[in-house]
Amino acid sequence: MSASGRFGYFYVALSAVLFAATGTASKFLFHGGVTPCQLVQVRTAIASAVLLAWLALADPSCLRISRQSLPRFILLGFVLAATMFAYFYAISKIQVAAAILLQYQSPVLVAAYALAFSRERHSPATVLAIAGSGMGCYLAVGAYSIDLLSLNRAGIAGGLAAAAFLSGYTVLSESALRKYKPWTVLFYASLFSAVACNLLPEPFEGLTRSYDSVQWFWILFISIAGTAVSLGLYNKGLRLIRSTHASITATLQPIAAAVIAFFFLGETMNAWQVAGVFLVVASITLLQVGKNRR
Repeated sequence: MSASGRFGYFYVALSAVLFAATGTASKFLFHGGVTPCQLVQVRTAIASAVLLAWLALADPSCLRISRQSLPRFILLGFVLAATMFAYFYAISKIQVAAAILLQYQSPVLVAAYALAFSRERHSPATVLAIAGSGMGCYLAVGAYSIDLLSLNRAGIAGGLAAAAFLSGYTVLSESALRKYKPWTVLFYASLFSAVACNLLPEPFEGLTRSYDSVQWFWILFISIAGTAVSLGLYNKGLRLIRSTHASITATLQPIAAAVIAFFFLGETMNAWQVAGVFLVVASITLLQVGKNRR
């Protein structure tokens, strides 16, 4: 595999680790009275403002797009807004592990799209990796001990919607990255997602609400590290590897969430969960080996 290919997997994996930490942080904020809508509103607004300031200083050329591309970025921003809202809504209604499990069915949807519309043929290694990453997620989050049928139906619907929207974001981003730099795609996606989130249902509710210092710390962490940096790395990875491979690699998120909880919260992992971790890592390794052989 080329050096660029290895960096592509690395960027997506690091993005997954950063995003993994936002799940627990978000649950903390929800327990403190912050709603999913408020969090998405303030998160997208801060992320787009930080990106605008950074790009204006570091590389103003990233802010230039053609008028013809504007509808594409508006759509991308609305899909990103829907992804985040559905994900946080699911977390507010059901267990974080269950919400992550449902959202990370997206690799299957991305693979199905690639097979049906882009004429991308999947090798046996890719098909096996999709199955392995899905089963690994199932084991790692302990889903075998979760009665999905007894969970809040609205939360389940939110998790499945998040998977669908994440798949759409991946496919749309891959298309936009053929013409624009990763940070350009991310900025306009964040900008239009902030516009979408702050229009409905309660305009600017998240920006006008008062927060204490601890809440502000986690909001800034989620907005900058968990959104601007995480999505930026994901887009950089998408430019170097296929969307199917990127979405499978992103299943490291629940693995990272479990590992973070183990080291910082003292949550133990049983043998089945450890097996799930190794299964996801093995699936990603299989993708890389298969690409080398081709």
